[in-house]
Amino acid sequence: MGPDWPLFSVIIPLRDHRGQWEQCWLGWTSQTVDRSLYEIILVMPPDFTAHAELKALVAGQARLESTDCVHDIELSAIGAARARGRYLFFTESHCWPEPDVIELCIRAIDDHPDWVGFSCRSLPICHNRLSEAEAAMYQADIDFGLKQHPWRKVLDQCFVTRRDVYEECGGLREEFGHFAEWVLAAGYFARGYAVGYLEEARFHHYYVGRIGELKTFTLDFVQGEIRYLSGDRRDPGWELLEIPHEWSERDNVDDDALALHALNALMRYRGWKRPDEKLRASWRWIAPALFGDLHARVAARLAVAHARTMLTALAVVGSSDAMARWMRRYISSLIRFQRLESIRRTRGHARLAPKLLGDHVLAELGFHAVETAAGHTFRWSEPQAAVRIKGLPGRNTVCIRSPALRAPLDEIGTQFYFDGARVDPAAIDIGCDRYTLNLDLPKSGVATLAWACPVLKGVGDVRRLGLSVVAIDVSQDACDRDQKDSGLSAAISRVR
Repeated sequence: MGPDWPLFSVIIPLRDHRGQWEQCWLGWTSQTVDRSLYEIILVMPPDFTAHAELKALVAGQARLESTDCVHDIELSAIGAARARGRYLFFTESHCWPEPDVIELCIRAIDDHPDWVGFSCRSLPICHNRLSEAEAAMYQADIDFGLKQHPWRKVLDQCFVTRRDVYEECGGLREEFGHFAEWVLAAGYFARGYAVGYLEEARFHHYYVGRIGELKTFTLDFVQGEIRYLSGDRRDPGWELLEIPHEWSERDNVDDDALALHALNALMRYRGWKRPDEKLRASWRWIAPALFGDLHARVAARLAVAHARTMLTALAVVGSSDAMARWMRRYISSLIRFQRLESIRRTRGHARLAPKLLGDHVLAELGFHAVETAAGHTFRWSEPQAAVRIKGLPGRNTVCIRSPALRAPLDEIGTQFYFDGARVDPAAIDIGCDRYTLNLDLPKSGVATLAWACPVLKGVGDVRRLGLSVVAIDVSQDACDRDQKDSGLSAAISRVR
């Protein structure tokens, strides 16, 4: 870094400026500190049209960077790569600082040497009823992240960071859209870096108040989230990011063949205590067996349409409380729908999911997320579940390791089905913590194993639980190997 280089590089992507880029510029040129302490980098996308006005207003007081990129996260990353300052100051072109922001930032750097970065305070600017509801929702989330959440401290409206740490943590990765903020924040935390919150440094953030803009931003975040989950998540901080329900349960809706086997297990199971239990459980498997994930996606789309209709009407005649409530419902339903759609689009292009039940399980259906209890790491199945397993053709031993968390295994009453047929109880050995099944795999070595058992409902747990499963192992049956070895030994003896 040269001796005349600035302390701060202020990076402003001129995308999504909402008509506020001039106000943004005036905020940065009205700072109370000497102008030599910071440079301003304006990164222009190809669709920015006010070139003449910008050049006349800037008049050589900022660096203008042109690029073919159109996403504001990518524009910010480009600005950071071309910056000269020791500290990078990320912001947006529809935000503007109060005059003492940089002065307060310099003081914070001196007062908090343990901070490698910090976010400033965001103050909403609203101009219609919808923008007020939008601001209330986002401000609550921003305040939670900056004041309560352990690591979600990166707010790209107004974020200051040491450049070397930013680069070490991988920077803003444009392929993840606005989800890149969370990835970066998790990376800082995982590496042990402290990111603070400078509440006295205030920015004004302009909320546009248009439903179409809300939809676009939400889709961008969700697509980045699913793209991240679909990739090789091994960078520091990946384990901090919460896995959404739609992702962890994606196998429970998208395999209609496995759903048919689970439905078969349900229909043939004879351990029902009440006749209505079977009827209530049937719809869980009929819909995915017939339609795959179509039922879930249609239901999610209808929920979005309903919430949007209500929000649009309330923007005209509703109370502020009602608007805030339906704004949250709209965004929540929109996130669910967009996650389901994004997962469907990435299917076939995503990496193989982690084999949580073992290397011999090719696919699974009817399982809850991984959890730990009584010293075991396992997954609860639903009362009906199905797995696609692979082994060598011929007789195999299938071992389902299942700690007896709900009852002794021989008292649960589980019934197993192999490629649709009931497994003979004589072929099942029930131990204290495992089921061992002797099964003949076809020539392909691939088959489907399903089971059904009585439903278990835990205290305060709304899930329908079945078996606790640690892993499923498939191996060539020992007696089959002994027979093959005996035949080989006999052949050798005859040669001798």
